[in-house]
Amino acid sequence: MLENISITIGTVNGSGSQSANVILQRAIFRMGVAVVGKNLFPSNIAGLPTWFIIRANTKGYSSIEPKSDIVVALNPQTANEDLQHLKPHGLYIYNSSVKLTRPIPEGCTAVSIDFTKLAGQVVESIKIKKLLTNMVYVGVLCEILGIPQDIINTTISDQFSGKDNVIDMNQKAVQSGREYARQIPELNTSKKLSPSDLNKNKILIDGNTAAALGSVFAGCTFASWYPITPSSSLAENFEMYAHCLLKDDNQKNKFAMVQAEDELSAVCMVAGAGWAGARAMTATSGPGISLMSEAAGLMYFAEIPGVIWNVQRAGPSTGLPTRTMQGDILSTSQLSHGDTRHVMLFPASPCECFDFATRAFNLAEELQTLVFVLSDLDLGMNHWTCKDLNYPTEPIRRGKILNKEALDKVSEFRRYADVDGDGIPYRTLPGTEHPHAGYFTRGTGHNDAAKYSEDPTTFEKLLDRLNKKWNTAKTMVPAPDIDKRTDKVGLVTYGSTHSMIAELRDKLAAQNVECSTLRIKAYPFTEEVRQFIDGHEKIFVLEQNRDGQMLKLLAMEYPYLAGKMKSVLKYDGWPVRAESFVEGVLHGNH
Repeated sequence: MLENISITIGTVNGSGSQSANVILQRAIFRMGVAVVGKNLFPSNIAGLPTWFIIRANTKGYSSIEPKSDIVVALNPQTANEDLQHLKPHGLYIYNSSVKLTRPIPEGCTAVSIDFTKLAGQVVESIKIKKLLTNMVYVGVLCEILGIPQDIINTTISDQFSGKDNVIDMNQKAVQSGREYARQIPELNTSKKLSPSDLNKNKILIDGNTAAALGSVFAGCTFASWYPITPSSSLAENFEMYAHCLLKDDNQKNKFAMVQAEDELSAVCMVAGAGWAGARAMTATSGPGISLMSEAAGLMYFAEIPGVIWNVQRAGPSTGLPTRTMQGDILSTSQLSHGDTRHVMLFPASPCECFDFATRAFNLAEELQTLVFVLSDLDLGMNHWTCKDLNYPTEPIRRGKILNKEALDKVSEFRRYADVDGDGIPYRTLPGTEHPHAGYFTRGTGHNDAAKYSEDPTTFEKLLDRLNKKWNTAKTMVPAPDIDKRTDKVGLVTYGSTHSMIAELRDKLAAQNVECSTLRIKAYPFTEEVRQFIDGHEKIFVLEQNRDGQMLKLLAMEYPYLAGKMKSVLKYDGWPVRAESFVEGVLHGNH
């Protein structure tokens, strides 16, 4: 059985290649083979280069490789550059219209194919012919990889469900490419995939879709948003699933969805809905997070629950808006002015995007604060293999809400009073029919009865209580995943960076470096994080940003342990690759 194969497909943005590439990835998945696909697309609408990288392997590795066994080059602008992506003895397939100016690397094989001519055997329309060119190369790759025709046919039918004419044309285009490949001896390779059961009880899904569905199941009934790559599909999918699932007996909507005029308006709407008692959220990315700063501070200080999904992209400024990064960790943790600290969750898979939705809304209401879920473009927009999503088993927890019956049993309700000693006050919801239920929500200085105050002692007491609530949060956020194998070297990951940890650890083991691993799931850090760092001689924090932002948070939390922690960083905007971190760990370990 072929243990590992990587494929890079170079095309032009806007040419329809994305659908074809996803179909190919899904077909490999349906063979039961572990597969990962990464779409590297430009920030313009059409015309610039785009690449799609597929990796299939028997070990379940979910990061991409720096070079590929097969390169398909359909973009004349990048065809020569794409030669550099080949592994030794690789296969280079290029459109006959491409003019190569570089020699084929020694030991590699090059095959020229007139994809347009093959597509023309299926349809005469020039416009449709250009689109079907993509399915022709899918057919060539299906033949090379040994993907059964019935699987690719079913995948096409599912992709274009209800469009019989489109399905027929695409299936014929695949067959055209497949039949042509059979006639080329150089394409009769040993790169055949074998069916497997690795994907039993698993699905192929992107993080934004999983997050949207998870938010519906978490009880979210209000969402506001302003479009921004790469978070837009999260809001769009939430609306789609809510229309399906959040209906009353008369088929009327039980949710509200608002496209705001900007990100500040969107988060202010979340504040209003959260104050009113709804489970409310918005989705954005780094530039939107910056604009939400003022309202984020208000929600922290006035203690209003809400959830913000931050699907990170490469910055600063507009940066690389269609590339991935983990560059918002520090800014989000203290978003706004003054002594502000926010709870953050770090899902590492679409499955966790689904599960963390319930956790985020529960924490937001239990702590009466804003909770950020930090995904990224790679996790949010690319398709990942993960276990099937299950109906949430974690119950909806709304925290300390006093209804009419509860208010009847207390002599006095003071909105910001620390009754239980955990820093978390009780709240009432608008509309509660009780003479003592009302209060003023304050974004200015206030005492525990929610009355305006500029008394310095009262203000310090208020900030100290918020800090006590922060310490309580440490006992409520999800604990890290730990695999303890040694007390010498520990690797710390979070979010999508964790996807390459199994492969990285195998590569380090081949260099006689054994590693323990810890995956951070939340900020504030739990006690297990401190114990892991304290229990190892060297700690390497692996992250996708320039400044080692997670390490800085760890060093601020545990300054006495900072000397044993080092950063290993990658911030080129590409999805994480295990090879990118090997040398950094090896060098730092000497």
